Amino acid sequence: MLNSDVVEATPTPRVTYRAGFARDAADQAEVFYHAVMQGAAAHYGVEERHAWASALPREASAWAARQALYTTLVASCDGRCVGFLEFDLAAKRIETLYVWPSLTGRGIGTTLLVHAERMLLEQGVSRVEIEASAVLYERLLRRGFTNLGEQWVERSGERLKRYRLVKQLNAVET
Repeated sequence: MLNSDVVEATPTPRVTYRAGFARDAADQAEVFYHAVMQGAAAHYGVEERHAWASALPREASAWAARQALYTTLVASCDGRCVGFLEFDLAAKRIETLYVWPSLTGRGIGTTLLVHAERMLLEQGVSRVEIEASAVLYERLLRRGFTNLGEQWVERSGERLKRYRLVKQLNAVET
């Protein structure tokens, strides 16, 4: 007989944020692929998404190599990478920002951005740029980015629309 007064709570997985490690590379490849193929479906056609997804290999070694080029921040849940952001300090650019599709809208991307912006500020960077997809465009505008114009990039014969955005970084978050 069940006691209706006792409710077993299922623990909610906790997302933590940290620097990326080589062991995250395989997960990064999967997050990227699924974020493009599923997460971008409302903004890009299937051929566009295939072209975009093929722009970066779906192999851990490629993503591990990128960690040597860019500062990589990871959102981790139960020990697995569920989102990541790469930035280039010297170029003052955010290179990538991807979150596992079923976890979008939960603040993971925003938190990665906040951490990256803080790190950039600590290194004396006062302005950061990003070339954002239509998926991120509105969200980044709400986060204080300014649109510098629409761009078209070619990937595997497909033309993809993106936006060049910039943000002035401040020590006080608005």
